[in-house]
Amino acid sequence: MKIAFQMDPIGAVDINADSTFRLAEEAQARGHELFFYLPDQLAYQEGRITARGHDLTVRRVQGDHADLGPLREVDLAEFDVVWLRQDPPFDMHYITSTHLLDRLKGKTLVVNDPFWVRNYPEKLLVLDFPELTPPTAIARDLQTLREFRDRHGDIILKPLYGNGGAGVFKLAQADGNLASLHELFASFSREPLIVQKYLPDVTKGDKRVILVDGRPVGAINRVPAKGETRSNMHVGGRPEKIGLSARDQEICEKIGPLLRDKGQVFVGIDVIGDYLTEINVTSPTGIQELERFDGINVAEKIWQAIEAKLA
Repeated sequence: MKIAFQMDPIGAVDINADSTFRLAEEAQARGHELFFYLPDQLAYQEGRITARGHDLTVRRVQGDHADLGPLREVDLAEFDVVWLRQDPPFDMHYITSTHLLDRLKGKTLVVNDPFWVRNYPEKLLVLDFPELTPPTAIARDLQTLREFRDRHGDIILKPLYGNGGAGVFKLAQADGNLASLHELFASFSREPLIVQKYLPDVTKGDKRVILVDGRPVGAINRVPAKGETRSNMHVGGRPEKIGLSARDQEICEKIGPLLRDKGQVFVGIDVIGDYLTEINVTSPTGIQELERFDGINVAEKIWQAIEAKLA
């Protein structure tokens, strides 16, 4: 197959952690041809969806892990699969790329399905499952945020479309900084904030469960660094081996059919204690850590699912 990766600069990735690199490595091992381009090189041209990028060969040698062919323009309708794998922020640039890629429907398989990536971003899709999530509110209005904290005590406040733990704050019920933080966020963004009841179980870890085509394949636990509330590996969270609990299985059984139906092949959900907090569909991570801990080749399972869809 001909595979295109829409992603951030490949030269900067950590080959021992980056999920997109592992997907490319596995595709190459399966005999597929690889092409790489940056989101800025995606275009609509008189009815065609094109990209300027490079033929790609990868190897597991950090710093010498990617060979790029000469820059060339391709018609993405001539590819079998396009991977939507750039990191958030989930801004208008990201949203526009989903609109363009959505025009490949019926010609090229885009993973994850861009229509539903656009309509089901991480912190909004969980709203479909209130019975699985901690108390949650989304608001720009300060009074709404204050009243939520009055009802629930300690809270987690974060940007609605953020990622990687950036801009995430724990605020105790008596903390006097809520208004200041609201003012800070409002000064540079028109987006609402999301607030959730603080879950003390986060000190034991924030579990990342990987689903392939709606079915769980394994999990890793991400433990916050000392003195941190955030468990994201981008900010020092430590990955640990962990199994799937009965509650994890229950959560996956409830959300899996929707993910499968909406073309979300590779998904990572976040579970703290017994609660689902996020459903990551834009650029989930964690497959290399899971492979090291449990020997589960998630990249292989993902490609098997894609190959089955195309067959």
